[in-house]
Amino acid sequence: MPDILIRPATLDDAAAMCAIYNPYVASTTISFEEQPVAPGDMAGRIAGVHEAGLPWLVACDGDRLLGYAYATKWRARPAYRTSVESSVYLDAGASGRGLGAALYRALLDALRTRGVHMVIGGIAQPNARSVALHEKLGFRKVAHFSEVGRKFGRWVDVGYWELRLA
Repeated sequence: MPDILIRPATLDDAAAMCAIYNPYVASTTISFEEQPVAPGDMAGRIAGVHEAGLPWLVACDGDRLLGYAYATKWRARPAYRTSVESSVYLDAGASGRGLGAALYRALLDALRTRGVHMVIGGIAQPNARSVALHEKLGFRKVAHFSEVGRKFGRWVDVGYWELRLA
């Protein structure tokens, strides 16, 4: 993917991220949010990730943002400081070209440089494409919680995959 640039996210990317993310909110159980996210709120999330010293990356084709990936703290207690939860979202038209894997690899590389030990991916079930992506990158399934979310009037399971970086 020679024309794709993967770079750190800026607050100016927030509106484009919302355009990618909000369809997941509105029509899937991939995200457990139930209301669209406003650009100001997304900018606050980006700032919070950066303040925590964690990466938030975007993939761009010229001026067009095609996807993003970021990590957040796994838990608040200090002993969890070397574990993170990862998230990757792609524009619907950008899937199936290897962009998700390229973006995720860049995120994992950025996490390694920050001394992160464990990356955890939570995946609402079913989601075969996300499971395949995580397993392609070396994640292994370690947990499955039944009916822990409820969206669109139905129960949703969540599985957890982990990848040890160091």
